[in-house]
Amino acid sequence: MAIDITFLGHSGFLLSDGTHSLVIDPFLTGNPLATISPQQLSCDYLALTHGHADHIGDTVDIAGRSGATVIAAFEICNWLGEQGLQKLEPGNHGGTIVTAFGSVAFTKAYHSSSYEGRYMGMPAGLVVQMGGHTFYHAGDTDIFGDMALIGEIYRPDVVALPVGDRFTMGPEQASRACDMLGAELAIPIHYRTFDLLRQDAVGFNPAKAAVLQLNPGDTHRLD
Repeated sequence: MAIDITFLGHSGFLLSDGTHSLVIDPFLTGNPLATISPQQLSCDYLALTHGHADHIGDTVDIAGRSGATVIAAFEICNWLGEQGLQKLEPGNHGGTIVTAFGSVAFTKAYHSSSYEGRYMGMPAGLVVQMGGHTFYHAGDTDIFGDMALIGEIYRPDVVALPVGDRFTMGPEQASRACDMLGAELAIPIHYRTFDLLRQDAVGFNPAKAAVLQLNPGDTHRLD
């Protein structure tokens, strides 16, 4: 089995197994590097790592138009319900949401989470089981020792790790994080988008994982 991994820019992805599709953190409107508009994007499911504007992004528009089920922290789902969305699957750290394509599990992340001054629950990483593969999106986070445990429990094939520094790990920390996770493929995210972030992934050199740098709109097939 295979999944197609399309990078939407910043921290956003579209994952598809050919039957079902999942969008993660769709920050398109206001993203200077985005190559896809919200109107071009539809999906069965949508998952959010945390409540910051550059991750919630166009969730309400995309989910409302396509009828997608949104998977997110309890507090985010409460807010999305107030925006008119009804197909919501709230969760929290340690929990797993079973889906038509597989599952999405919540892991810890060290960051913050709010939207226009409103508390949006704890930030999370997401472990996606789809098409016989395991995709770990770390969200916005610092490095932490339990990444080794995440790697041991979930055994991800591919990891998406922030390398932009300032608000998350920089490339050197992300390299160590990748080594703890033990994945074979690593995608750097959360860099280049804004001037305050690092503009390249130089220094992201995990000991074992191959690094795949994707431009917004690029698709990689994981066989």
